[in-house]
Amino acid sequence: MSNITVTRLTSALGAEIAGVDLGAPLGNEAFATVHKALLDHCVIFFRDQQMTPKQQIAFARRFGPISIHPYAAAIEGHPEVMRVFKEKEDKVNFGGGWHSDMTFFQKPPLGSVLYAKEVPPVGGDTMFANQYLAYEALSLGLKRTLDGLNAVHSANAQYGVDGMSEANRHNEQRSMKPKTSDEAKAETIHPVVRTHPETGRRALYVNIGFTQRFEGWTKEESRPLLRWLYEHCAKPEITCRFAWRKNSVAFWDNRCTQHYALNDYHGHRREMHRVTVEGDRPR
Repeated sequence: MSNITVTRLTSALGAEIAGVDLGAPLGNEAFATVHKALLDHCVIFFRDQQMTPKQQIAFARRFGPISIHPYAAAIEGHPEVMRVFKEKEDKVNFGGGWHSDMTFFQKPPLGSVLYAKEVPPVGGDTMFANQYLAYEALSLGLKRTLDGLNAVHSANAQYGVDGMSEANRHNEQRSMKPKTSDEAKAETIHPVVRTHPETGRRALYVNIGFTQRFEGWTKEESRPLLRWLYEHCAKPEITCRFAWRKNSVAFWDNRCTQHYALNDYHGHRREMHRVTVEGDRPR
């Protein structure tokens, strides 16, 4: 019999799982329990884990092929493991705003496994928002409007040579400096409301980090509705907040959540290792 326990954290999303050693190969029963918890709760958390990079990759690979970030550096010898860090003297962190990961890809990530290697004494929490609930809370009229829309996604604002994001304007204030490239100007089209390929539930799928405009609309026409959706997508009642400890792990479903790495620990160091699982093309 499995000794795994799944404890729900909030009414919106999030659950903490105990009785699992992510550093060891998961048996079929344990994998099925973890997989179901991810689908049921959108983001799952584990405490007191010990994983080598190879073990972290092996766990993530149970869920699908590994997706490598095109602009952020990996740890030495393991291109699959992205190093997310902020030094004591840095003012800007990585991921400091609501977003879904890499929606500028044709096949954005299924999700990411984030492992805490070093954390500040206080602060540095990560917030998550349930995009199923964001969609379900919309009026019938707005649902009808959004169901027929696509949106244009691009990495240009974050990683383009001429990008104008806050992070790029203050890039000198952080040690973790992702690459910039003209290739970041490429645009990808995704539905504004996507259907989760495993649960069949519908979720809002726009984010301030990478969504540029609605397909067939100008940026100026798109801006008011997108701004409203960005605020709606992160209402407090559809969020949870995770307080990190060293060796904690978070695994979020990127297809139905957004997340925000809080930047409230100036003067302290934080380092995480992230392995990302490739997803499918949103429909």
